[in-house]
Amino acid sequence: MRPHTPVGIVSAALWLPHGRDTAADAVAEGRLEARVARDLGHRHLPVAEDVSAPDMAVRAASEALGRSEAVAGDLALLCHAWMYYQGHDLWSPPHYIADQLGAHAALPVGVRQICNGGAAALELAVGRMSLETGVRYALVTTADRFVPPGFDRWRSDYGAAYGDAGTAVLLRQPAAASDALLLRSLHSAAAPQLEGMHRGNDPFARLPRDVSPVVDMRRTKRTYLREHGTDDFQKINRDMIRHVLRRALQDAGVRPDDPRIRLAVLPRLGAKVLNADWIPVLSALLPVPMADWGTDTGHLGTGDLAAGLHDVLHGEVLRPGEIAVLLNAGAGFTWTCAVVEATRR
Repeated sequence: MRPHTPVGIVSAALWLPHGRDTAADAVAEGRLEARVARDLGHRHLPVAEDVSAPDMAVRAASEALGRSEAVAGDLALLCHAWMYYQGHDLWSPPHYIADQLGAHAALPVGVRQICNGGAAALELAVGRMSLETGVRYALVTTADRFVPPGFDRWRSDYGAAYGDAGTAVLLRQPAAASDALLLRSLHSAAAPQLEGMHRGNDPFARLPRDVSPVVDMRRTKRTYLREHGTDDFQKINRDMIRHVLRRALQDAGVRPDDPRIRLAVLPRLGAKVLNADWIPVLSALLPVPMADWGTDTGHLGTGDLAAGLHDVLHGEVLRPGEIAVLLNAGAGFTWTCAVVEATRR
């Protein structure tokens, strides 16, 4: 998808709580195997001790708005994505976030697409902005808090450890000269035949965690892979990474060997997964550095792509006219690639 009217990324924020759970402590206390800690490569994970997930989104959103000339009343759309429990049962987190910000003219929308939710929310926001002439500012937020005993941040999944965070990305259409980044393109693709990896053979439950007291994606993945093997998933994953990258670059009018491409930003997965399944595929197509910025955060649930945008902006890794490519994926499965260009320092 290439926006017909240029979309500016006005600002991006990543709010991390002060608490940390180190891999060394987790291994010493028997909560994590030493071998798995080495495979993950995360030194520590951010832990929100007393801040809810929606409140982390509010803090990130306030920061993003504070870095712009916009105010909450200017927002026409607020898309919030999340993966895990937000603190209440039959309740709408995006409406809470909009109210806390004072964004009472905004349409709040919730997005549930597991780890790719933030990327999906960004794509939906861009699509909505392109259809309505009155939409000038849109805000995309994500937030997840992976609290025990229902979720084990170190051991609930293979190849990823989960950190708590809130993110926010403020969009403007049409883009202004003062916007730091221009969203050149965004492309997503799915392989719904893989949804069983997060279902296994479990029956449909009557209520959350009725089948298992702890979210255990390892268990459902083992069940799925025993039946289907690993080859099909690995092939589909690699093919989809190539596909979304090529299509996003094509939509942006950029060749893979374009010297303006400065780096590719990886999802915040474990080092072993990135080195086996992501970096070889991307490196074969893009002769640029691969940025793994998840060492000190872990996987941020729905927030990886937005966190990557924040780090591109605040790390000042792009000169004007240079381009970054950001990759993401999530259960279901869905893959997304975004192409952004720096317009100014």
